[in-house]
Amino acid sequence: MNLGKTLFAQVMEFVPWKTFGRIVERHQGDAGVRTLGCADLFRVMAFAQLTWRESLRDIEACLAANQAKLFHMGLKAPPARSTLSDALNRRDWRIYHALAQRLIARARALYAQEPSVLELDASVYALDATTIDLCLSLFEWAPFRSTKAAIKLHTLLDLRGAIPAFIHISDGKLHDVNVLDILPVEAGSFYVMDRGYVDFQRLYAMHQAGAFFVTRAKRGMDARRVYSAAADRASGVICDQRIVFNGFYAAKHYPEPLRRVRFKDPEAGKTQFDMVCIACHGADLVGAGSPGTVLRESRLALSEASLWSVLHAGSLAPRGMPAFSMLSRAQVNLLQAAIRAAARESLGTRTPGEQGGIPRSRRERRGVSPPPAFSPTGR
Repeated sequence: MNLGKTLFAQVMEFVPWKTFGRIVERHQGDAGVRTLGCADLFRVMAFAQLTWRESLRDIEACLAANQAKLFHMGLKAPPARSTLSDALNRRDWRIYHALAQRLIARARALYAQEPSVLELDASVYALDATTIDLCLSLFEWAPFRSTKAAIKLHTLLDLRGAIPAFIHISDGKLHDVNVLDILPVEAGSFYVMDRGYVDFQRLYAMHQAGAFFVTRAKRGMDARRVYSAAADRASGVICDQRIVFNGFYAAKHYPEPLRRVRFKDPEAGKTQFDMVCIACHGADLVGAGSPGTVLRESRLALSEASLWSVLHAGSLAPRGMPAFSMLSRAQVNLLQAAIRAAARESLGTRTPGEQGGIPRSRRERRGVSPPPAFSPTGR
């Protein structure tokens, strides 16, 4: 028999209940409430979150099945489903928002002295958004498509401790870039985001606030190089340049030079190769079991487009390679680079597919000498 506190009671001890009580009093959250006050509602919803409850009926049944433990959890009795529904509809959301902000501030203070994941003295934040699908018949206030509803959750994550520093819930139709208008910007901090947030007018405002941003350029970006710094290709940096925009509106919205870095992760492709290819083909491409798993010269002589097609759609030959259609194009590109690198190590030279991307038969028609025969031993 367990005579100590339950695990849930130990977790609830970390909640600043005095601060929570002052917040409830400020918003008059318990005015006129007879059962299931704001503190009890928080405990019930925290229990539902930690135990993966899926509905109000599920919460009611689970609490009713553990009535002997409710006193130690801080609850008097299991709430009825209707009582829980009324409480969720009538309690002021600002009470729990203020409590969340207080908990986030305490958590960030605990990780303030932790080393950054990128070995930087400044704070590094990751900004992204996700769409949460909802049932249109139950959530009519959140229209998204003709047959479903949705909301969008915008999150700014502090990478030192993986703590959310900013959360905004919006309409599912709101574009990601609009959240930059309400995003709190800290001078000297780094903000990492994807290309969905590329808006040069908003990014320039972030730059003027003293912050740094890292994002991916969109295709077709009209810019010219004004300076190139030395780049160490062994570290994966292809080029390090300063650019300015050629377009009228882009140059007007961002009149200062930008830094453009092209980077190719040498380990990402190798990791993808280890997960997908090494089980059959082996680390040196000579096969890990049957002769059919050897990546022969004819396969390595494929152009980039043909090799991508084989990786994505598979081989039609008997007992051929299966298709990896679940991989994205970026993952297939990394896989291509890893195969070329492994073949280069085996051959001791450039692979046939790297010689201009021309298949062997076309090179022979153009009078180009064919590559040396493939040898699994590299001789």
